[in-house]
Amino acid sequence: MTAPDRFPFFNEVAPPAGAEGWESMYPYFLVPSEETREQENGQFWFADTMHWSRGAHPFDSIGAEAVYLGAGQNSTRIFVLPTALGLDVRMMNGYVYISPIAVTDPEEIGRRAALFQERAGYYYQNWDELYGRWKTKMEAAVASMKTISFPPLGELDPIEVVTEGRGRSTSWDIIAEYHRLIDEFFLVWQYHFEFLNLGYGGYIVFFQFCKSVFPSISDQEIARMVAGVDVLAFRPDDELRRLAALAVELKVDHLLAGDDPDAVVAAMDESDAGRTWLKELEVARDPWFNYFAEYGFTHDQDTWISDPSIPLRNIARYAARLAAGEDISRPVERLRAERDELVDEYRSLLTPEEAAQFDELIGLSRKVFPFIEEHNIYVEHWTHSVFWQKVHELGDFLLAAGFTEQHDDIFYINRFELDQVLFDVVESWAIGVPARGKQRWAAEVRRRRGIMAALQAQGAPPAYGVPPAEVTDPFAVMNYGVTTERVRDWLGAGSDEGD
Repeated sequence: MTAPDRFPFFNEVAPPAGAEGWESMYPYFLVPSEETREQENGQFWFADTMHWSRGAHPFDSIGAEAVYLGAGQNSTRIFVLPTALGLDVRMMNGYVYISPIAVTDPEEIGRRAALFQERAGYYYQNWDELYGRWKTKMEAAVASMKTISFPPLGELDPIEVVTEGRGRSTSWDIIAEYHRLIDEFFLVWQYHFEFLNLGYGGYIVFFQFCKSVFPSISDQEIARMVAGVDVLAFRPDDELRRLAALAVELKVDHLLAGDDPDAVVAAMDESDAGRTWLKELEVARDPWFNYFAEYGFTHDQDTWISDPSIPLRNIARYAARLAAGEDISRPVERLRAERDELVDEYRSLLTPEEAAQFDELIGLSRKVFPFIEEHNIYVEHWTHSVFWQKVHELGDFLLAAGFTEQHDDIFYINRFELDQVLFDVVESWAIGVPARGKQRWAAEVRRRRGIMAALQAQGAPPAYGVPPAEVTDPFAVMNYGVTTERVRDWLGAGSDEGD
């Protein structure tokens, strides 16, 4: 059978049994619709399973909003990438799909290129200063998010509302704090893309140059030439190595055995040496254990803080290796020397003119690459860790208010619906009557639990729609690994399944 030239359209695929009506769980602009069918059927959509490995709960779809808002505005409106606009996004049967929007008109590409040169050039010229300011902004955003709270509503407002003449109820803080949580999440994702597209852009130019002058060079070798060897991305693992070395030094490494973190802590707490080690463990926890085992895009993923068995197992492994006489330190100097040797080896193959261009491009790539390597620590790990913690706390608030039946009911309500739910709770408390939506949402959450189970039981098809003859979008290729060859493989697999 000949491979098809396209993937199914959204409207050609039925939901899994038990998931009928799944579209109602998400904001209207995230789901395919009849009025936008012609546009959607003319685009190529691939699954973003790198960030969402499973079907996204209604509240978790906030990430699909924030990520592609930030990506789009920086590519399209702020830095004006010449050949690419943003990434369009849809939810399909619970999974996130994205579609690169290309600029193809040569005249428009030229116009945008002039704007890009001015705007991106300013950032490249002032990269170190602006990147330093970015880190400060991110740290401030995370610190601000940590101050958000959702205390339970008591019988009465505090007496200070009267004695200080405030004129407003503390109950409104619940609404205001929720809005602040959402706003700061979206703000962070705008920060996320402030440098990312420029970083990828600088690296992609070097990548393409290397492919043109060294046809047999591997992608990994190009990355090794610019990769940092002492960047923030390695710090969480370095903390585990440090704690392992300290445990061996204090002769308490034998207490790390076992899968029960509480038992490890209790055993450590029985000696001065163990308590010294526990103090250093606490020092490492914030911020370095705000680290997800996965990508951090769904509410049910563990961090090293929420599941301390993850870091403790790795600390125990490092301690065992160290006790056996191994050197567990990262070989920073060796890695740096190997990187420089690789650069010298390839550079020696170039003409003087090519070598000058190589030097310029690798210089820019090494300038921007630390952001590519480090930004996840600030955004996907530190920010998302705090964000999901605060949403869980809001779930506790709704449970304490008697509105929900289970702690995780909140994740079956999308962010817009949750705004209404919180107003219902606050206004009903203010009036002195039961919340009107309690029974309605109890039934709806039960329905959605069944839908989510059905959606997550079925994996995500790799793509929908009409693929381009050649995949040229740099971010589809570099960030997601969606190449022309991979798309052909997907189409061929679909053909085989139809035999």
